[in-house]
Amino acid sequence: MGERKVLNKYYPPDFDPTRLPKQEGHKIGHRVRMMMPMSVQCNTCGEFIYNGKKFNSTIEPTDEKYLNIRIWRLVVRCPRCLAPISLRTDPQNCDYVCEAGASRNFEPWREFNMDQAQKDAEREQARRDVMKELEEKQYDAQREIDALNQLDELRASNARRAVLTPEDLLSAIVSEDPEEVRAAEE
Repeated sequence: MGERKVLNKYYPPDFDPTRLPKQEGHKIGHRVRMMMPMSVQCNTCGEFIYNGKKFNSTIEPTDEKYLNIRIWRLVVRCPRCLAPISLRTDPQNCDYVCEAGASRNFEPWREFNMDQAQKDAEREQARRDVMKELEEKQYDAQREIDALNQLDELRASNARRAVLTPEDLLSAIVSEDPEEVRAAEE
């Protein structure tokens, strides 16, 4: 009776593994036992497949990566019609995505989580906007100070150039001597 429970097998001394028949083409991916990560409905027969149902699935890597994290494709078969259902990992959202063969059922907690994430993003954006608004006010104040300084420099340079006063112009017009008017304008 004990010989039935033996874990290792006997290989005769003349055993040659090269003479074994070759197995047919190696499939891409490998088979794993998994539980359905979400509730879906089969597009072919309309069967509801609930979260936690166990399946034998084929898992294979895709060419895509997100932040150097490999994205995997899981292919299961519908328990009613045996149509393939393809799922893909989504590391960006820590979730799975239905690629083909099924559609994901509505899950209210996902909508709640998405609303929370959106509200958090809006709050963060508002906080950043306050900081940005403060920075813009600071830049505007600096630009205004620079413009006032430039205006003062222009007034000073104009004052240096302007040796002609309005009284000089009036006296030149009153005398109506064309040579004095030209001299005053120059």
